[in-house]
Amino acid sequence: MRLFYGWVIVGAGVVITCIGLGTIFALSVFLQPISGAMGWSRTGISTAALLNFLAMGAGSFLWGALSDRFGTRAVVLCGGLLLGVGLMAASQTGSLVQFQIAFGAVAGLAAGSFYAPLTATATRWFTRHRSLAVALVTAGTGIGSMTVAPLARWLITSYEWRTAMLVIGVLAWVVILPVAFLLRDPPIGSSAGGKTQAGGDDRGFTVAQALRTPQFAAIALTFFACCAAHSGPIFHMVSYAIDCGVGAMTATVVFGTAGLAALCGRVVFGLVGDRFGAKRTMLIGLTIQAVAIYLYVLVRAPASFYALSLVFGLAYGGVMPLYAILVREYFGARIMGTVFGAVAMASTLGMAIGPWAGGWLFDRFGSYSWLYVASFAVGLGAVAVASTFRAPRSLLAAPPAPSVA
Repeated sequence: MRLFYGWVIVGAGVVITCIGLGTIFALSVFLQPISGAMGWSRTGISTAALLNFLAMGAGSFLWGALSDRFGTRAVVLCGGLLLGVGLMAASQTGSLVQFQIAFGAVAGLAAGSFYAPLTATATRWFTRHRSLAVALVTAGTGIGSMTVAPLARWLITSYEWRTAMLVIGVLAWVVILPVAFLLRDPPIGSSAGGKTQAGGDDRGFTVAQALRTPQFAAIALTFFACCAAHSGPIFHMVSYAIDCGVGAMTATVVFGTAGLAALCGRVVFGLVGDRFGAKRTMLIGLTIQAVAIYLYVLVRAPASFYALSLVFGLAYGGVMPLYAILVREYFGARIMGTVFGAVAMASTLGMAIGPWAGGWLFDRFGSYSWLYVASFAVGLGAVAVASTFRAPRSLLAAPPAPSVA
């Protein structure tokens, strides 16, 4: 039986997002070692994360538009090259500002080339299993948290933070660049074994029209609030657990546990979303996420951290691929890269705020408690905005799509 090439695209996407985004989220493991070695404040290092996500957001829109024009392969190759440069430069910096530019601006811009273009490509290859395919591609982020973060901790323990970051930068080149050559767009007008529908469900929107719709605003604002809610708790999870008396390696494993749960959540929520709809599934996931964030205020023992991280990871990981499904269903495939790049840009603005706010609140109050309370409130806001989703008028008026796999 011939393998449908869409699953090759999914496999490549998993590997690329694992390394490409896993290296970015590994900064949480570097937080305390860099602060101790260089004497930089947590706020200063967290600012690198803020710049990273701001650059990633701008990059998501830019790279998404470029992928619509030049293809995902070219975009990912350029991003992979730039990511390695940024990480290796960050490992050799001598000042906080240099580190913020190298890791924050350069590596962040590079990371924007992975999520939106790869997700958009996955949606073009699939119809029936679209939610699952997107979930698997985005699951690479969870795998990255589960693998790159422990690798970084081991390298830091065995050597020091500079060597660890240099090795991870080289790893980005070694893995991402060869795998990127597997990427390609689906054949136009081909059913590809009944599984794709390239260009067959265009909703008639131009990019300008799509970006002015209230549906785009609702999706983007929900994604922003969702990421603003969970980014701080994720980034400061290792430091918070250590502050609560958990050992450094155990705290890193707790972080990896959340990443593993996020991986499972993407698959589970992807399957559920295929069956019951993306909006309904998203509302459930966002509610669980908000409650789990608040419960972090109450935990202290390692077992409690493990259990809560499983629930938290399942929720925040599960909702992530659903935004791409909503964009695809509402606005069609033709402008998917650009529109989802704009939505992803909003999400990365949220991702930028959380780590910085967490560092500022810790330096200001000597505790992470206010971070979790504020994140809980923002998470509830995401639930409220998500409940306002409505299909665009042109989609409501469109005839049913032909039944394909």
